[in-house]
Amino acid sequence: MKKRIPIILLTTLLASLNLAHAEDEAKKPSNFISVKQISMELAMDIAHESVLACREKGYNVAAVVVDRNASVQALLRDTMAARFTMQIAEEKANAVIMSGASSAEFRANRADIKDEMNEVDGILMLEGGLKIESGGSLLGAIGVSGAPGGEKDAECAKAALDKLMERLEMMD
Repeated sequence: MKKRIPIILLTTLLASLNLAHAEDEAKKPSNFISVKQISMELAMDIAHESVLACREKGYNVAAVVVDRNASVQALLRDTMAARFTMQIAEEKANAVIMSGASSAEFRANRADIKDEMNEVDGILMLEGGLKIESGGSLLGAIGVSGAPGGEKDAECAKAALDKLMERLEMMD
């Protein structure tokens, strides 16, 4: 009986030391972070569905998907869309990445600096750029250009995101 008490005491002491060590380790900053990225296939599908949504309405557009770092992940231009639509679509998507809001929201919220922001290389504060999100994480953005008005570009992008929502939700 006397030997059991020291063994139990020793076991309790070791367990508390391990717990203290685990708590210390948990407080240390990590050298790595986990980041969600959309796949090339999903990026291509978002661009494709955006172009098809506009085509159904009679608009020739380009759609550009950028990742969370504003690097182009997918670009698709409909046959008759002007070549400039690719650049405009990309710059709309970049505005989304920079602001964390749709390009229309960014334009409305920061009307005071709209003209200056449009001078920044790679950014256009025009409607037609939307966030690509999953589980509250910004994964990237889609920019569409070529329809007669940014609101119509945004509608095509939204139609694509709505159609592919189930795949985006599976990333949670």
